[in-house]
Amino acid sequence: MSESTTIRVSRATRDLLRDLAERRGETLTETVSRGARLLEQEAIGRDLAAPLHDDERAWLDADAG
Repeated sequence: MSESTTIRVSRATRDLLRDLAERRGETLTETVSRGARLLEQEAIGRDLAAPLHDDERAWLDADAG
C-alpha cells in the first residue's frame, strides 16, 4: 500500500468526490488523483495557449542551417 495522508475538505466536497468515485467504479484516491491530473493538464494547456515571449519567437524563427 502506498503512503497516505489526510487532507481537509468540506463535507460537501467529500460527498461529491465519494459520489464521483462510486459512479466511476473507482476508489476515492483514484478519483482525487484523476482530478489532480486533469487540473495539471488544464494548466499545461493554458501555458501552451499563451502568447510567445519575444525570445521564444526569435528561437523559433532562427535559421537551423
